[in-house]
Amino acid sequence: MLRAPALDRDEVMRWVERHLAPVLRGPVVASPLIGGQGAADSALARLDISGYAHRRNEVYPRERRGASGLSPFIRHGLLSLPRVWREVDGPPQDRAKFRDELLWQEYARHLYARLGAATRHSLRFAVPEYSDQDGPGRWGAEGLCVDESLRELRETGWITNQQRMWLASHWTVREGHGWRVGEDDFFRSLLDGSRAANRLGWQWTVGALTGKPYGFSRWQVTTRAPGLCDRCHLRANCPIEEWPEAGEPEPRTVVDPLMRRDPDPELTGGPRDAQVTAEPELVWLTAESLGDGDPALAAHPDVPAVFVFDRALLTHLRLSPSRLVFLTECLADLAERRDLRVYLDEPRAVLEGRRIACTFTPVPGWRRRSMGMDIVALHPWPWLRKVGAGPLTSFSAWQTSSRGSGRGRSRR
Repeated sequence: MLRAPALDRDEVMRWVERHLAPVLRGPVVASPLIGGQGAADSALARLDISGYAHRRNEVYPRERRGASGLSPFIRHGLLSLPRVWREVDGPPQDRAKFRDELLWQEYARHLYARLGAATRHSLRFAVPEYSDQDGPGRWGAEGLCVDESLRELRETGWITNQQRMWLASHWTVREGHGWRVGEDDFFRSLLDGSRAANRLGWQWTVGALTGKPYGFSRWQVTTRAPGLCDRCHLRANCPIEEWPEAGEPEPRTVVDPLMRRDPDPELTGGPRDAQVTAEPELVWLTAESLGDGDPALAAHPDVPAVFVFDRALLTHLRLSPSRLVFLTECLADLAERRDLRVYLDEPRAVLEGRRIACTFTPVPGWRRRSMGMDIVALHPWPWLRKVGAGPLTSFSAWQTSSRGSGRGRSRR
């Protein structure tokens, strides 16, 4: 067991350097974005979505941006989708568009919960998945649009959705590299990196989900980042001047039948109500459940909480140091209010033989690890929409089949 980190940026960085050294892949640096429940609550409280419908895709200058920046907090359970849905307010058009984006996040979670590791492969249309390179490093003839987006990604661990589409399209559609390599790089670098939302974004951009690749060209840059091209050293010889040549991918000959129907949505979505059989000794937290509102944490306020940095998994994933700092900062913030125990080990080795309370988590890793534990209190995941049996072949198909099944309702 490790000493819980103190809630101070310098202390957190030293803690990561000292205790997570076996899984670090570079010097410890921190994002300007601060982790923790306090930071999440403040970000939500000051969010103004006025103009969101028109400004959400703006990139540069940064003051033009309309993106909320809440995704790192949503990703790690500091802000649940139902809470954000309820509390955000603004002009009707902007609120409707913002809620549509929350539904995209929910769709990604439903897709990942049902298909799991199958999302590692192109879902509906055949596109290149792998590259013979170790990872994004040679981006072709680069301009400021690519360079600045990459620099911001490396320095902050967060970029707008528009920039993610630019980079994903440039890497795959224009340069011809496999999308899985880029998706892995995003997952390692982004503070909000998730196999659910991240993979859905790449599948959509390269056309593996829709059959229509997103083509990145100079038009998007001049529209979303006015003035950037004027400062670019390639402005007179722009390598992305025209739309990239890319044919529409061929439909896959075999599509996973789970894309069309879930034979057991109750298993996929987890329990609707808490299942408690005994008093727990510990509350098990994961990277998806670091907020005060986590159902298991909230239901057992006097029970010590446990978080395990999974040594083997982190060695494999090679997360960026800034992402590890963000996670540790979330834990440091939580330790201000709860008895928190932190380990660098294997979760089952730490929790075996203990009576555990936890929140159902719709990711394959949680399912595998939880099977060997004595879970005496299992709490439901805070879905925005109830998990159903209907098709997940597209966002619109999912919306139609899930409409009215939960709290959320799109207002297009």
